Amino acid sequence: MIRIPKRHRLTLFILLAMVLGVAVGEWVHQTAGAKELKEFAGQIKLLTTIFMRLVQMIIAPLVFFTLVAGIAKMGDLRAVGRIGGKSMLWFVSASLVSLLLGMVLVNFFQPGVGVSLADIDSSSAKEVLDKTQHLGLAKFIEHVFPKSITEAMANNEVLQVVVFSLFFGIALTAFGEKGKPVVQLFDLVGHVILKMVGYIMQIAPLGVFGAMASVIALKGVGVLKVYLYYIGTFYVGLALLWIILLAVGYLILRQRLKTMLGRILNPLVIAFSTTSSEAVFPKLTEEMERFGCRPNIVSFVLPLGYSFNLDGSMMYMTFASIFLAQAYGVHLDFQTQLGMLFMLMLTSKGIAGVPRASLVVVTATCAVFMPTIPAEAIALILPVDHFCDMGRSMTNVLGNALATSAVSKWEGALEHVPHTKPE
Repeated sequence: MIRIPKRHRLTLFILLAMVLGVAVGEWVHQTAGAKELKEFAGQIKLLTTIFMRLVQMIIAPLVFFTLVAGIAKMGDLRAVGRIGGKSMLWFVSASLVSLLLGMVLVNFFQPGVGVSLADIDSSSAKEVLDKTQHLGLAKFIEHVFPKSITEAMANNEVLQVVVFSLFFGIALTAFGEKGKPVVQLFDLVGHVILKMVGYIMQIAPLGVFGAMASVIALKGVGVLKVYLYYIGTFYVGLALLWIILLAVGYLILRQRLKTMLGRILNPLVIAFSTTSSEAVFPKLTEEMERFGCRPNIVSFVLPLGYSFNLDGSMMYMTFASIFLAQAYGVHLDFQTQLGMLFMLMLTSKGIAGVPRASLVVVTATCAVFMPTIPAEAIALILPVDHFCDMGRSMTNVLGNALATSAVSKWEGALEHVPHTKPE
């Protein structure tokens, strides 16, 4: 009899739920009418909505309590600056590599050349276009600083919660011995929230089933055939990006890279199947600590990574932007594409919590560099955005796990944690 390690059982259940969701969704797509399809998709997606809400419920308090406790435990503001500098060095470097890789591959494969623009449903782009109106550098800078911590927590604005937590943690550190009871309390609350993570993850397979059944019921598996080359070339890009990230990870972690990948297997699968890297933030925090990263490093680097280090999304932005240019026959010279790259580098920060955030940034970029393309052009890639989002969400998780591990190693804060009991 094959014995499956306890920590991999959840992964197996999630994979089974994903396959079952695709099968049920396709069956409904083939047998139900248009009205019934919408009703089924809306009802079955409730499973995903419940799971996502439970996860979102604990993200803001988890970031706040663990980050404040982590900063206070460092006890040295110079250490905060040093770790922050190393984190940003990784984030900027990884983002540039991701953006450049997307630009090179889309020019090489040219998936947009010859694409039919007939029968585009522009009404599906309305939600993305509405969000694009609020995007810009000034808005981003304004968005970084919260006007109310309760509002930031209520809206799960991770970057704003990080800013408040940094100030709170630094102020708490200044109290020295007097602040230790508060640090101990925050540390305890953080561990209580991590305990909640284990309970919430038990219903992850239901959330995955609902997500897959809903999208396949509405679109059908057949939609993949139409966009097969576009999706295929994008996933080739993701595969190359994984090779680069893992190669750098091996140079830093050596043999421990394999252990880290085993630890984050559950978060990777959940992110892939729910198309949300946010859904695994609490679980990823827990697994990085189990891997051996010190809690103060994890609580500092990981929340920053969720705003500044979304490698999969970065690559998709240049890929999708130039794809639309190819589809509409707009020629972009090398200098223009580099300008797009740097604009994407700036405007993509701080909107990680926005649904379809990558599409919002792509739409705004096209408006600046390709004004002849109608704003509704984003509807061309909307039908398969869910399937591309699966890969880029999983890549975002890998990138943040590697960033946290790398900074921990550079700080001498990566410990060997032997298993105390068989899993």
